[in-house]
Amino acid sequence: MNNFARVEGFLGQNALAQLASKRVAIVGLGSGGGFVALTLAMSGVGHFVLIDNDTIESVNVVRHVADQRYVGMPKVQAVADLIKHRNPQAEVQPVVGRLEDHLDKLAGVDLVIVGIDGERPKYAINTACRAAGQVAIYAGVYERGEGGDVVIIRPATDGPCYACWAERLREDIANALPGETELDYGMIGPDGTIAAEPGLWLHVTRVAAAQADMALNELLVGQPIHRTFPGNTVILANGEMEIFEGMVVPPYSAQWIDIPRNPHCLVCGDQLAEESLSLDDLVGGANTEESEEVKQEQQETNTDAAE
Repeated sequence: MNNFARVEGFLGQNALAQLASKRVAIVGLGSGGGFVALTLAMSGVGHFVLIDNDTIESVNVVRHVADQRYVGMPKVQAVADLIKHRNPQAEVQPVVGRLEDHLDKLAGVDLVIVGIDGERPKYAINTACRAAGQVAIYAGVYERGEGGDVVIIRPATDGPCYACWAERLREDIANALPGETELDYGMIGPDGTIAAEPGLWLHVTRVAAAQADMALNELLVGQPIHRTFPGNTVILANGEMEIFEGMVVPPYSAQWIDIPRNPHCLVCGDQLAEESLSLDDLVGGANTEESEEVKQEQQETNTDAAE
């Protein structure tokens, strides 16, 4: 019996065969990353590298694909088992540990899916993917599940790297007072990390479903079913939300934007700093040392992007 007959009927035989050959790395197997991993396996993706250092706790099971049977088990092993139950032909490599200790596991994958909150590992992924020319898709859920965003970063194009994307989209949010931010991210810590109050799992999975769908689309490049999206970033509203100042969108709506590359970015800019920067510098906002002229140029570009 062909378990993927309906998937093949929708995608096409050649597209399904292409997905079966693809290798995807998923970093972070929490409520969002676990959902993305299982969704891609159920869509026909054939090879996975799963990286996470956390274990399933009893409090996780109401917000995770893994249930009580997996309590005490590393998240990567729990999700790997669930994948094999849905797609027995899938090849899954679970890696228990921190990403920083296993960056070599990203080598040779076709796509990197980022399902973590911390900015430090995101910058590490950004650096690794830029060096290898790998596409990465990042997602974040806003405070109390109000909404979220998904961005695809393609280092081989003239688009942004994750560092300048985050700077443009989340500029000044960490230090702003309530009501003074343009993009309503809720609470963001000093390191730029979105606060871990993502509401219900259904709020998380709406953002994760968009991330999974964007990933699937990227893996289907060259197939007739592949789509061209209107931007590199989609912002999703679960409830009524003010995305930009004066732009209030109703529940379940989405807004596409295209964040441009920052030519002055300290990671991918045209003139990189003479001294290499640490991750602490990048996470802490080293770009605040730029000249007033450069800041003004960035502000004008941000305005254009928002419009």
